[in-house]
Parts: sequence; C-alpha cells; structure tokens
Amino acid sequence: MVPHPPSTTTPRENTGVSRILVTVGDAEHSERALRYVGILLRDTRDVHLTLFHVLKPMPRGLLEHGGAEDPRAEIRLAEELHQDQETWVRAESRIEYPILAKALEIVEKTGFPLDRVTVKFGHEDDIAHTILNEARNGGYETIVVSRHGSNGIKRFFYGGITDQLLRNATGFTLWVVE
Repeated sequence: MVPHPPSTTTPRENTGVSRILVTVGDAEHSERALRYVGILLRDTRDVHLTLFHVLKPMPRGLLEHGGAEDPRAEIRLAEELHQDQETWVRAESRIEYPILAKALEIVEKTGFPLDRVTVKFGHEDDIAHTILNEARNGGYETIVVSRHGSNGIKRFFYGGITDQLLRNATGFTLWVVE
C-alpha cells in the first residue's frame, strides 16, 4: 500500500458553508472575476466570500532589526520592530482599502448578499505563498484568481502568481477567471 502524503490544508468542520477566497487587485480582470463569482453564486445561500488583497512587500528595514548582544536589548528591539511592522500594515491597509471597497461594491452590484462577504488584507513578499497561507489557515475550499493584470499590479496577477497557485494549491479548487 502506498502511503498518502500529509494533508496541506487545515481540517474543516462540516458547517455546510462553502468558503471561497477571492483574490482582489486593482485591475479590470480582477473586476471581471468578482462579477463572475457574484453572479454565479448570488443565489447560493451556503457560500461565504472573502475578498483578499495582498499589500505590497514590507520595506526591508522593517523585516529585521540589527540585533544586540544584550538579551534585554534584543527583546526590546524585537518588540519595537513588531510595533513598527504593525504600524506599517495598518497604514498600508488604509492606503489600499479603496481597492477592497471597490471590490465590495462590484460584488454588491451582482446581487450577492454582503452579509456573506468579508474583506481581508495579507502581506508578504511572496504573493502566491500569502494567498495559499490564507487559504489554508482560513479553511477555504476554493481560491479564485484572475489570469492577467495591468496598471502597476502585474506583480499580483501576471508573471507567475497564477502559475504558482496552479502548481501549489493542493487540496483546493482553483478558479482562474480570464
């Protein structure tokens, strides 16, 4: 008997609700994916959507501190770095919130009930990894991505993000909307 590889997804409770993670960017293709999902699922009562936007990478200066030989100083520096990182995430989230607000508006126009929609940010250097981590940790069953992007967010949908997800989204249904 061949052993099965360990599951890469978080075990899900059988709540009867399908959780779908919809990646969101500031591009026409992302809007098309939002309209598609909203129209397709608006009458399906047991579906919950999370609109997920990945922030730009954190500045290098916020990734690590210089270190210290004194353990107390090291602890203090680590705490300060953590606070600075949280401040950066809050500030970037405020700056990029209009992207999620517009996405929410698009979904609302499709007739999908907003009481079944959540908005959320992620942040990491590796966007595909961030999306997969959110999908695993959030207990999602399906990930929706757009195939192409433009206008400064090619890093999100273009140049391999979708391809990385196609290779690594084991245990998930992946919808690629063009």
